[in-house]
Amino acid sequence: FVFPGQGSQYPGMARELLDTSQVFRDHITACETALAPHTDWSLTHVLTQHPDAPTLDRVDVVQPTLFAVLTGLAEIWKAHGIHPDTVLGHSQGEIAAAYTAGALTLTDATTIVALRAQALATLTGTGTMASLTLTPHDTTQLLTHHPHLHIAAVNGPTTTIITGPTPHIDQLLHHCTTHHIHARKIPVDYASHSPHIDPLHHTIQQALTHITPQPTTTTYCSGMTGTIIDTTTLTGDYWFTSMRQPVQFHKATQTLLNTGHTLYIETSPHPVLTTALTQTTEHHTNNQTNPNNPPGHTPITITG
Repeated sequence: FVFPGQGSQYPGMARELLDTSQVFRDHITACETALAPHTDWSLTHVLTQHPDAPTLDRVDVVQPTLFAVLTGLAEIWKAHGIHPDTVLGHSQGEIAAAYTAGALTLTDATTIVALRAQALATLTGTGTMASLTLTPHDTTQLLTHHPHLHIAAVNGPTTTIITGPTPHIDQLLHHCTTHHIHARKIPVDYASHSPHIDPLHHTIQQALTHITPQPTTTTYCSGMTGTIIDTTTLTGDYWFTSMRQPVQFHKATQTLLNTGHTLYIETSPHPVLTTALTQTTEHHTNNQTNPNNPPGHTPITITG
């Protein structure tokens, strides 16, 4: 199961599932109860677009809401007998991955997603992010002329995310336009996965002191390190660092391909990572002979 970060949301997502799936509805109710100590809004009201509900434009609303939907979709897959051997999350999607794997209780997971998002909200308006159709190497070369910008994520062989102050991102996007480099701004208003997150270190560290991750039989591939890790390391420090460091999604996908993983389900209200997954798997298939991935077992992705 692959869990995206922010960006897969849309108004009214999951409204029909609330009406048609008892499994999903029960999960949303449980998430709403677990979030209640940390929020002053109703998860159900947000999902059903109640007139008094806050909108998904707020980071402190969208991230907990996405967590609930992502994990709810995973619960539906599991109710149909589809259980993940391994989970992988991108940025905040790592919290959903850790919960689905059994490494975090619902109480711990909702605490992490709510309090991290509230801390992020204090940085609203200080930066933004953009996606470039460039290799990490070419992006690094480009950023030598833009020292205020950083690589925030490497999603695929030619998909790299950058982050930094908005005026500097706009300047780079202008450069990309004039040099025919495909680029687009991402609708976020803070510079995540960069040194801009450093002022939140103490706040998040204190808020997540009591998080107690558990060992699990479901393999956990870290979107931060790009490697398989021990889930007992998913402490409060990990959840700050994973928001501060670049996302190594491309490396993580390669790790999974090299260990025989051939079917990827993006449990998401809208496909965000499927294109990057497909690019990486095609690049892997075309450029490497993998004994764990013989002919006839080409990796495929499904958006659910």
